[in-house]
Amino acid sequence: MDEKVMVNDVLGGVKAELSSYQTAITETENMQLRQVFQQLRDDSESFQYELFKVANSKGYYQPAQSADASQITVTKHELENC
Repeated sequence: MDEKVMVNDVLGGVKAELSSYQTAITETENMQLRQVFQQLRDDSESFQYELFKVANSKGYYQPAQSADASQITVTKHELENC
């Protein structure tokens, strides 16, 4: 298995992990446990971003095109009106 495959596999795993943490956070009543999940999520997000920067710099991962200001405005209004 080459480095690109491994990096993308880890990125996919962290994405799934973040989704699981979000579910746990929203379903946890105990505030101490909720804070633990939030800290774990924050740590995973930081790790994911650092790995993304490496993958992007090596050409392993290409993010979607950046949205222009009008696209951002339209999306923002759509989300505010949900």
